Amino acid sequence: MQLKKMPRRKRLSAGRAPLILFLCQMISALDVPLDPKLLEDLVQPPTITQQSPKDYIIDPRENIVIQCEAKGKPPPSFSWTRNGTHFDIDKDPLVTMKPGSGTLTINIMSEGKAETYEGVYQCTARNERGAAISNNIVVRPSRSPLWTKEKLEPIILRNGQSLILPCRPPLGLPPPIIFWMDNSFQRLPQSERVSQGLNGDLYFSNVLPEDTREDYICYARFNHTQTIQQKQPISVKVISVDELNDTVAANLNDTEFYSAKSNRERPPTFLTPEGNASHKEELRGNVLSLECIAEGLPTPIIYWIKEDGTLPINRTFYRNFKKTLQIIQVSEADSGNYQCIAKNPLGAIHHTISVTVKAAPYWIMAPQNLVLSPGEDGRLTCGANGSPKPRISWLLNGVPVEIAPDDPSRKIDGDTIIFSNVQERSSAVYQCNASNEYGYLLANAFVNVLAEPPRILTSANTLYQVIADRPALLDCAFFGSPLPTIEWFKGAKGSALREDIYVLHENGTLEIPVAQKDSTGTYTCVARNKLGMAKNEVHLEIKDATRIIKQPEYAVMQRGGTVSFECKVKHDHTLIPTITWLKDNGELPNDGRFTVDKDHLVVADVRDDDGGTYTCVANTTLDNVSASAVLSVVDVPNPPFDLELTDQLDKSVQLSWTPGSDNNSPITKFIIEYEDAMHEAGLWHLQTEVSGMQTTAQLKLSPYVNYSFRVMAVNSLGRSLPSEASEQYLTKAAEPDTNPTAVEGLGSEPDNLVITWKPLNGFESNGPGLQYKVSWRQKDGDDEWTSVVVANVSKYIVSGTPTFVPYLIKVQALNDVGFAPEPAVVMGHSGEDLPMVAPGNVHVNVVNSTLAEVHWDPVPLKSIRGHLQGYRIYYWKAQSSSKRNRRHLEKKILTFQGSKTHGMLPGLEPFSHYTLNVRVVNGKGEGPASPDRVFNTPEGVPSAPSSLKIVNPTLDSLTLEWDPPSRPNGILTEYTLKYQPINSTHELGPLVDLKIPANKTRWTLKNLNFSTRYKFYFYAQTAAGSGSQITEEAVTAVDEAMASRQVDIATQGWFIGLMCAVALLILILLIVCFIRRNKGGKYPVKEKEDAHADPEIQPMKEDDGTFGEYRSLESDAEDHKPLKKGSRTPSDRTVKKEDSDDSLVDYGEGVNGQFNEDGSFIGQYSGKKEKEPAEGNESSEAPSPVNAMNSFV
Repeated sequence: MQLKKMPRRKRLSAGRAPLILFLCQMISALDVPLDPKLLEDLVQPPTITQQSPKDYIIDPRENIVIQCEAKGKPPPSFSWTRNGTHFDIDKDPLVTMKPGSGTLTINIMSEGKAETYEGVYQCTARNERGAAISNNIVVRPSRSPLWTKEKLEPIILRNGQSLILPCRPPLGLPPPIIFWMDNSFQRLPQSERVSQGLNGDLYFSNVLPEDTREDYICYARFNHTQTIQQKQPISVKVISVDELNDTVAANLNDTEFYSAKSNRERPPTFLTPEGNASHKEELRGNVLSLECIAEGLPTPIIYWIKEDGTLPINRTFYRNFKKTLQIIQVSEADSGNYQCIAKNPLGAIHHTISVTVKAAPYWIMAPQNLVLSPGEDGRLTCGANGSPKPRISWLLNGVPVEIAPDDPSRKIDGDTIIFSNVQERSSAVYQCNASNEYGYLLANAFVNVLAEPPRILTSANTLYQVIADRPALLDCAFFGSPLPTIEWFKGAKGSALREDIYVLHENGTLEIPVAQKDSTGTYTCVARNKLGMAKNEVHLEIKDATRIIKQPEYAVMQRGGTVSFECKVKHDHTLIPTITWLKDNGELPNDGRFTVDKDHLVVADVRDDDGGTYTCVANTTLDNVSASAVLSVVDVPNPPFDLELTDQLDKSVQLSWTPGSDNNSPITKFIIEYEDAMHEAGLWHLQTEVSGMQTTAQLKLSPYVNYSFRVMAVNSLGRSLPSEASEQYLTKAAEPDTNPTAVEGLGSEPDNLVITWKPLNGFESNGPGLQYKVSWRQKDGDDEWTSVVVANVSKYIVSGTPTFVPYLIKVQALNDVGFAPEPAVVMGHSGEDLPMVAPGNVHVNVVNSTLAEVHWDPVPLKSIRGHLQGYRIYYWKAQSSSKRNRRHLEKKILTFQGSKTHGMLPGLEPFSHYTLNVRVVNGKGEGPASPDRVFNTPEGVPSAPSSLKIVNPTLDSLTLEWDPPSRPNGILTEYTLKYQPINSTHELGPLVDLKIPANKTRWTLKNLNFSTRYKFYFYAQTAAGSGSQITEEAVTAVDEAMASRQVDIATQGWFIGLMCAVALLILILLIVCFIRRNKGGKYPVKEKEDAHADPEIQPMKEDDGTFGEYRSLESDAEDHKPLKKGSRTPSDRTVKKEDSDDSLVDYGEGVNGQFNEDGSFIGQYSGKKEKEPAEGNESSEAPSPVNAMNSFV
């Protein structure tokens, strides 16, 4: 929840904290209310706000600044003491005090020395209400003295001895930091064997020859003055026992030579600390550092334990290769005995360090400022602890309370001062001093006695806006002395709000634990004490919470794709939300691939680093909500790398690799491929596949192959690019493991045997000099194997073999190392020849008019002289002499596989004469034909008549002409004609059945209805049955009497007069238009002329068979009425079903088109054509006079 003003329960913001401290009387901060109007009237004793540290080390090269800042009302004045006596700054021209402050500046850079101003300084800040004092500030200049001059002799010692190089730096202020370096300012390497102690000395547990050098230099760095001092270099030489004996031989007798035993291994002993036990004292809160350094050979290892306890886990650290134990923030509980143990293979020793933790005084409860009204009671408590326990003493305005003026309202009881019935004169600043031998604490706390009526400091009519169902805090910052009581009211006439529903805080804040819509309103805060009353009104508004109603969802996207996150927000209509998108709780990358609109975040061209958590944050002035979703960017894995071959044997090797990134999709398997650089360079073959959990594979190898390997990783999105190729590995040559495959023996000629095989590839050869041993012998004979060794080829031809004899064949691979295993034996045959005998006993069984069955006897196998492929039937239909002259005989062939002795001949023509013969077939070809056999097929049903035409339509007759069936399939016996009328609604009338002799090709139907459409069904018959039918439709002619009556209408007088009147009217209109045109007027005649060109010159549309416009033969004065659509009908009056239904008949209104014998059109048509629902409706209505007028042809 967010409020525009939001004080917390029991706590306020920094700006109001001082005020509440007054109200609560016990104040933790040394402050007064900062309200400007309040400060104008209230007085306050001084309070020290800033001061220099107790132990103040200064740089002697810079001016000395001793800080002392304080506040109070009225502003305090400042004075200083130095070494316990008044420090008169006016008499020292180098000392100045900062205006409005007690801070001193001593100008020693121009003249004077820092040592002159060493001492203990104390600042006093005073006004009419009391005096506050600072700590005793000990001012000392820093010092960085030089090393004393000393002569350092070279150190010579034997290999394995221990050594301590002393540093002993000069005493400085503050103490220097010690480190060892060489002449090149390079730090000397340290280890478990060589290390620097806490005192700065360099310890060697045992020396080695490489420790020999002449520039062991100890440096001391004084940080305060930024200076470094160095000791004289120390020379160390480590020699062996033999070298040492040679060195001292000239000066020592034989008994003084070093013994070779001195270089032997030895158990540990401590270099520091000495003895078995020692004592360490440390102050509470400091860092406890315990050190044990041991010598021995081999180098000892140091261990630490605490007797009767455990080392604190979170505060214990090991330094200097575990030779130093450090415990930070040490307390009294860390006192006790600590043991360090030094151990090597020859033994162990231990040292006990007794630790005592003392404590300088520290606060348990520092005294707090008191603000009291006259007559009130109060107390100041100074709670401090330490080891040993500190002594508590009180001062009043910087003077010991024992010698201060007496005050009957004050009573001192050890660490507490009790005040009762205080008066305004009781205002003062008290100092509490807690001290022991390790330090002191000093705290100022004032007692300010004030008499003030209540004041409310919260601004009037403050508006608070709160989210519904969350706490509302209404501020009522107040001041008064005595402490006012606070009451809250709601509305103009409301009663005091009770604490069973509301929470009334000590600082005056009213809390509504769960604000609802009905909590909206005006609230009044009333503050009362015995000196008066104050009140203030504030206003509360409750707003709807902001909610995310559509949250972004987890997304998985492949690299390079586009992903969209949606975030829809619902909010209070009076609040304006701002939508912010974050990535991993930070700002979105400054990249054009990220686009944000109202509700969406779109990331285009997704990259690996786009993966993470995307958060939608909706902020208003009162609240904020957020929702997050994770984007996982996936892709095919990165290629493996670091391929390595190990365990290299003749026929196996171990391949290991490091997987590349799986790009957020687990690797399921690795594919291992190999390249044979010797035989197939550049071609990669599959070696094996292993689980995605493996990073090694044991690979089986073939001999005489120069292997390289590569690895690809596979995940759910696909496979990675191949890794870099491994190093090459050439296996040793060996005899072939396998023999050629696909071995066959087939003859290409009757007297040979061609042996073929699939050669081994280079990978299978297993060595150089690949050849093949080809062996053969007759299967049924007793001959020995005949063998020949051939080069790396794929066939061998054996000549002079008998025709089609079975052979046993084998082909064995060999190379320079040896032979492959014994090959398998396969059977082949020598070459085939054409069969010598034709099938016998061929006879035919006619099944029906289109199917016959043929039987024959098989040819003996010896006469086939090859592999039997089957039998082949040649058959053909006998042609008449006239047809035989026109074209060659058409023979058909059917082949029956295998040893079948019968077969069916389908698709024969009925009523036909056929001839056939049969031949046997082997791999070489066909044998001789059997004698021809002749058979006849019975009659069948005929095909449909070739054509059907309707000619010479009259009022009551139609003539049909047709051509016989193209395939009569027998002797025609008769034709059947069926027909029926069709009315205007396409309903069929009664069907008439008529038989016509077979020798007819023309037939006239009489006694038909005029102007009527008929549908005809026509088919032929043989003794086998009826054939397929052909259908057609035709219409009888129109009654000429009715047509003549239509023409007579056009010759009537009234009609002629009407036409003349129309012509006269048109003439007058043309004259008027002509006159207007000459006068420049505009008229539409030209456009009409262009749009309606002379119909006499419009061509007939040949492409679709429609007519152009036609003029009446009787009168040129008639308007030209174009036919909307016409149809060109063939002159022979043939009407076929597949022709366009859009015929001339369709254009009449019940008037049938009439044709002369030559097919010319003489009918009359109106200009109207009704829409046809299917094939067209023919109306039987007679034409009206209007239609006649519009239908001149």
